[in-house]
Amino acid sequence: MPLYVVAFVKKGGIVLNYQQAVEWVHSLGRMAATPGLERMRTLMQLLGNPQHKLKFVHVAGTNGKGSTVVMLASVLKYAGYKVGANISPYVLEFRERFQINGEMIAKEELAAIFTQIKQHAATLGQPILEFEAVTAAAFVYFARAGCNIVCLETGLGGRWDATNIVNKTLVACITHIGYDHTELLGNTLAKIAAEKCGILKKGCTVVSYPAQPAEAAAEIARQAEQLECTLLVPPLQEIHYYKGKPFERTLHYNGYKLHLPFAGLHQAYNAAVVVQTAQALGSYGYTITDNHLIKGIETATFPARIELLSKNPLVVLDGAHNEDSVIALANTLQEEGVQGLTAVVGALKDKEADKMLKLLAPFISTLYTVQVNNPRAVSAPELAAMAKKYIVNSSSMPSVKAALQQAMVLPSSGVLVCGSLYLAAEARALWSDTNQFKQF
Repeated sequence: MPLYVVAFVKKGGIVLNYQQAVEWVHSLGRMAATPGLERMRTLMQLLGNPQHKLKFVHVAGTNGKGSTVVMLASVLKYAGYKVGANISPYVLEFRERFQINGEMIAKEELAAIFTQIKQHAATLGQPILEFEAVTAAAFVYFARAGCNIVCLETGLGGRWDATNIVNKTLVACITHIGYDHTELLGNTLAKIAAEKCGILKKGCTVVSYPAQPAEAAAEIARQAEQLECTLLVPPLQEIHYYKGKPFERTLHYNGYKLHLPFAGLHQAYNAAVVVQTAQALGSYGYTITDNHLIKGIETATFPARIELLSKNPLVVLDGAHNEDSVIALANTLQEEGVQGLTAVVGALKDKEADKMLKLLAPFISTLYTVQVNNPRAVSAPELAAMAKKYIVNSSSMPSVKAALQQAMVLPSSGVLVCGSLYLAAEARALWSDTNQFKQF
């Protein structure tokens, strides 16, 4: 048992086991009445400000944050560094959010850290949020492990995000800016970009997605100049993207030939951001060779990001849940020339399900709708009724399991599972090594 937990026990505290810790975290609120970082700063002071012992690549944006984080973390691992990566949200297991060199935190250690956080949170006089607890745990874990660098993904926004209490940001990455959470971040791309740019620290290096909308790009440039940051944007004319085998791509950029682990042009752009970021870290004393870059990007893994579960039969799993990510999925399916898919789709009420269905309709011949495991989920019958405007052969199913089983036996050009990371998580758990969804 870690020493800090032993001390807690001696004071009469109750030590949480892993299941209790996860349940406690999930019982916390998701949104504050008013945005702010004071509660998070106070909590971190009680924990000894572990974030001040770490150096960061901080990643914000609407889409592509997670892919950028996992590719960069893989590159840094191959370069010989102890690299922490916090990813939000998780797909298969809660511990995915806390990784060092690709390995998840041990259940016992995470439970011990949350035991400590819960103790301190009780003294604040106001409840902390779920993401604040998760972020605090990540900082504690990475600092105690002595990470050389942390790839830090924001949750929502940037300026008031719980991650934005760090003060040693070497590089800030701004991935693709699009419309999402407009009720909180603003209803223009400039306003959303400004919120995301809240992670910029004076004098840090900023790497921006190469295909930003003009309005967002202008705001990012303005913010970088104001904070005397070096702004790096991979030139679009230097990004050469080639289609290979099904759902396989190669990127030629900046002298590198990179085999991409994720399909879609947007992932080539994310990889270019990773290349620029790795090169920028050289000016901060990090040694990253060409081989580290090539091998790190090639071997990166990230479930439910246009993930090819099977080539024959074709089974594609994606957690796309907002307009931009669905457009990226649709573009990738178009690149592949895939049509006549059987799809299993679930969605949340606040994620513009109608737009998603309209965008994906050209690729789908049969649709099974499901209700994902979330209080904000659209019901399966409601989603099927919505879909019939675009996909005539749409019907609701009583469970994800039943929908997947039916989809796998129906003759079609392949199966697509998408619409929500909650759905992706449940579907991924049902997938077996025999390239079939498990029969029960």
